[in-house]
Amino acid sequence: MRVTFFSAKPYDREFFDRLNADFGFELMYYETHLGPHIVNAVENSAAICAFVNDKLDAGVLRVLAEKGVKYIALRCAGFNNLDLEAAKQYGMRVCRVPAYSPEAVAEHALAMILTLNRKTHKAYNRVREQNFALNGLMGFNIHGKTVGIVGTGNIGQAFARIMSGFGCTLLATDIRENDELKALGVRYVPLQHLLAQSDVISLHCPLLESTKHLINEASLQQMKPGVMIINTSRGGLIDTPAVIAGLRSKRIGSLGIDVYEQEEKLFFRDLSHTILNDDTIQLLMSFPNVLVTGHQAFFTEEALEQIARTTLCSLSRLEQGQTPENPAALLV
Repeated sequence: MRVTFFSAKPYDREFFDRLNADFGFELMYYETHLGPHIVNAVENSAAICAFVNDKLDAGVLRVLAEKGVKYIALRCAGFNNLDLEAAKQYGMRVCRVPAYSPEAVAEHALAMILTLNRKTHKAYNRVREQNFALNGLMGFNIHGKTVGIVGTGNIGQAFARIMSGFGCTLLATDIRENDELKALGVRYVPLQHLLAQSDVISLHCPLLESTKHLINEASLQQMKPGVMIINTSRGGLIDTPAVIAGLRSKRIGSLGIDVYEQEEKLFFRDLSHTILNDDTIQLLMSFPNVLVTGHQAFFTEEALEQIARTTLCSLSRLEQGQTPENPAALLV
């Protein structure tokens, strides 16, 4: 079976080529993202493998179906970029990677917290210039602070376990409460209570209609002045103009984002020799208390290997008329 990849980087090829030795698929790679501009290039492929910024709307799926594509494999957990109803209409089977090294994303969230708090990125640059002054580098003890966790799926659970080791008070909100986290000391509260009580708020929920712009002008007004907000989940959870206003008013003390609502035109590309046409992210990056990383929270060896293995295994089982080993991997 031929599988055509989009948004494929050298590291994707490395892991998929290595693990494909156990499956024997014919793998074809395109570095460009999937969309109307490239979909007609797909030929003789039974499967498409897509990533977070690929466009899988009804129009793209219609063309893929006409070209004989039967399977859509998302090498990620989120699927807000895919029209599930259209996939059903065209008889396509859709699988994803529901969980891949949740510790990778949770640890990156911690790295952002510590960097923003202790300003290690600024200290690094200062010392390289032989400036050993401490002015402007003061942080606060994480120990004893209240950390709010929005979403306690696999990543939220991993994040809670990490922060528990720092001696934090842990609040969480989710439609399902986790008994293991409760035993760890996590207290489930309504979102409004979490927003009002937390010194640090970390987002670990999916992007749905109900969570779009969860952080907005109204929710910011419920937060403590000087709150730290971390988003390693999906860019659309944050209303960016509202957050910029919150930074200006000092309602937000610091912001760490590994995702951005308009990231598909920016992230996973080297734009160091170009002028960005996105004034919003330029403005965000101009704030001294904002840390932006380019959707790298998942980017560990363990996670990439698990993504490749799960994706190839699911495609193999679908080709044989079976369902993926993890029921959560099958969307349609």
